[in-house]
Amino acid sequence: MPIASRIVMALLLVMWAPSIRPSSRLMAASDGNGGAGKRPAQGATLKPVASPSPDIPFSDFDPQAEEMLLTLANQARAKAGLRSLMLDEGLSQAARAHAQAMAAAHQLSHQFDGELPLARRLADMTSTLLDQEGENVAFDYDAENGHKHLMLSPPHRANLLKASYNVVGLGVIRSGERLYIVQDFGHALPNYSAAEVKERIAATVAQTRHHTKQRELARRDLPAVDDAACSMAQADKLAVSPIHQLAQRYSVFTYTSLHPETLPATAEHTLAGRNVHGFSVGACYARTQTYPTGVYWVVLALE
Repeated sequence: MPIASRIVMALLLVMWAPSIRPSSRLMAASDGNGGAGKRPAQGATLKPVASPSPDIPFSDFDPQAEEMLLTLANQARAKAGLRSLMLDEGLSQAARAHAQAMAAAHQLSHQFDGELPLARRLADMTSTLLDQEGENVAFDYDAENGHKHLMLSPPHRANLLKASYNVVGLGVIRSGERLYIVQDFGHALPNYSAAEVKERIAATVAQTRHHTKQRELARRDLPAVDDAACSMAQADKLAVSPIHQLAQRYSVFTYTSLHPETLPATAEHTLAGRNVHGFSVGACYARTQTYPTGVYWVVLALE
């Protein structure tokens, strides 16, 4: 295709001219604060697409194009003074599955009928804990022009250069001369064990007491508090019988969070009191119907 023609088409993309069918097409989605699962579908339809197992190969994906897109993305981020994106294999499996779905439908979409929302698709394919997700989808004729057109489009450029993103999955499916491109971005959090979560919360408790000029609290390791945290996760709710039982003896605070070391304001207020003598922490990580992508369930018992 002549160079002049490609430049005109790229400019049409920036202007979002829907009446022109360019050689490359783009769509971007960004959750901002981890709310990708709440975005509505884009109106496209497709038969339900089963999530492939990570060990099932894709016969039509283009690993060279994926590698090139990663290289170009990280070059752009380096030029902007940003850290590089790390390739996540699970996210790439999710990206390839969605690219195949687009190729089968011959159109771009962030969610087809019968397909899970972005956050669920990513969570089902990777063990990486994410609190933000975003996605670029496009079709083009090669990786270099695909990257160039993505960078010329403000919402796609914003995803590629979002400072908080640190992982990416890339899926490129070749259909004839066309490449269907999916870039799935995320902000990966450390995967803490229950013991590590409890240590981080205990450190926050100590800091809170220090800042309020109160004496250090004695830490207890009560099995009942751990059991109560896992009971909440199993029941998918905070108000469970073990919590009511603990509340008869302690001031109990329960919450769910991907950042469990950030205590509820009510707990911080109580921790500042002089009548608190000790504490115990229970923590349990689980994926539930309410939190399909996973969350920490926490119990803080003060005595």
